[in-house]
Amino acid sequence: MGDSYDNTLAETIIGLYKTEVIRTRGPWKTIDEVEYATLEWVDWFNNRRLLAPLGHVPPAEYEQMYYDRHNRSCEAA
Repeated sequence: MGDSYDNTLAETIIGLYKTEVIRTRGPWKTIDEVEYATLEWVDWFNNRRLLAPLGHVPPAEYEQMYYDRHNRSCEAA
C-alpha cells in the first residue's frame, strides 16, 4: 500500500529520468532506442552513481555492504 511519500519519490525519479535521458538524449526514432537508453540509465543510477550521503559509493554497493554486515552480525550472534 503506497502513501504520498511513495508517490513523491516516484515522481522525483521520473522527473530525473525525463530530464537526464528523454529530453537531453533525444530525439528518439524508435521505441528500442528509448528502451536501451532507459536500461543504461537505470544501470548507472543503481550501480555507478556515487552518492555523498552513502560515502561516495553507488547505491547497489552500499546495499551489498549493509547486507554483508547484517549477515555477519547474525552469524556472530
